[in-house]
Order: sequence, then structure tokens, then C-alpha cells
Amino acid sequence: MDTPVDEGDGSLSGGERQQVSIARTTLKDSTKGGRGSLQKGRKRVSRDDVVAESLALLDESGIAAVTLRGVAKRMQVHLNSVSFQVNTKARLFELLADAILGELSLNDLPEDPRDRIAEMSRRLRLALLAHRDGARVVAGTKVLESNTLHVAEVIVAAFLELGTSEAVAARTAWALHCLLIGLVQEEQFERSDPASRYEASAEKYPTLARVERLFMDDTFDERSEFGIAALISHALSTIEALPRRRLRR
Repeated sequence: MDTPVDEGDGSLSGGERQQVSIARTTLKDSTKGGRGSLQKGRKRVSRDDVVAESLALLDESGIAAVTLRGVAKRMQVHLNSVSFQVNTKARLFELLADAILGELSLNDLPEDPRDRIAEMSRRLRLALLAHRDGARVVAGTKVLESNTLHVAEVIVAAFLELGTSEAVAARTAWALHCLLIGLVQEEQFERSDPASRYEASAEKYPTLARVERLFMDDTFDERSEFGIAALISHALSTIEALPRRRLRR
């Protein structure tokens, strides 16, 4: 970097000229690796940067690798730069969970509220599956961020549109959330011996032996669809039990 210095008026003394020369030499030495070396030292880090890099680290190495120090190392910045943006690991995981749910599209949803709830549930499952250990990240947080709240808003509003009580709408929304997190965790879990298979003894467990194929071979798609439909149906069954309001004369 050869920044010109106005020396035409002779205002710089010999000692000052020497200091300028030393400064220029030092600066050149610090940038021998290219301008990137200087930029690296001054790299500005935003919260969005930290979340994006954390998601990338999650996908590459799994949930155990996602620490503030691990993210800082990946970003090639100081630990304090990451800590300043997210404060704690717990807060980082809250932001990660909300980012995962932020990938869930709210566009082109069905008009029918029952179908809308089912479709939102399917999209939630796919969002969790889109990231390694995605369900574990979301399961360990209590998130009140915008993306998470938008998802809950759509589902609860659809239940209320169907005519359920507020309590049933809120509780069923929670039940769907927990159902999908649990199923996706099971689906993403890396078993130590994937080839192992439990075989129910017909003598000891005659009933389980009859349904063994369903227990072992049912797909997670089928389990999810069954659970979603069962919870929605239960919520709808409560509508008939609601006390009728007396009509005003």
C-alpha cells in the first residue's frame, strides 16, 4: 500500500519521514499474504453470519460440534466476536432453532383449515429433517422468535377457524410440535448397529408378535401422517362437546 504523503512543503522532518517509512514497511509486511490477511484481522461479524456458519457446522459435524468456540474457529475470528453476537450457547441454539423453522414456507397453504394444519405439520417435519440433528436443536430450546411464532400462529388460527376452543387449539398445536420433534429425532438417530432387529417372541409377547411388522417396518412418513391425522381428529371431536351459547332474544 503506497499511500502518497505530501512532502512538497518540507513540513516533515527527517525523523518523521523515517517513522512514515517504518509504518509503510510494517504495513506491507502484515499484508504479504494478500489483502485478505488484513481483512481477516478486521473481519466484521454479524448475528446472521454466526447463525449461518453454525447451521453449516451443524450439517457438517453434528450438534456436538456446535459450540461458540467451534463456530469462532470455523469463521476464523476471535471467540469474543461470536460471544458478542449471541452471548451464550443456549442463545445460539435458540437462534438456530428459529432459523430452521424460518426455512418452512408459509406460502401456498390450503384454504381448508384442516388441510392447512396437516400441510404445516408436514412442512415442519421436512424443515427439521433438512438439517443434521435438526430435531435435537429445536427440542432443546424454548423459542419465542419471529419464525417460530409465525408457524404457531398459522396452526392455532386454523384450529380456531375450525371451531375448537382456544385451549384445544393451543394444546393440539403443542402436541403436533412435540410429536414431530420426537419422530424426527428417532429418524435422525444414528443407531450403533443399524442392522440389528428386534424379534418379538410369540410365546412371551403374542400380541406384539402379531403387529411386529408394523412396529419394525412402518415408515416414518406413515407414522407421521397417522399421528398428525389422529391429533387433528381428536381436536375436531371436542367441538361437539363445547357448550352451546344461549341465543339472545
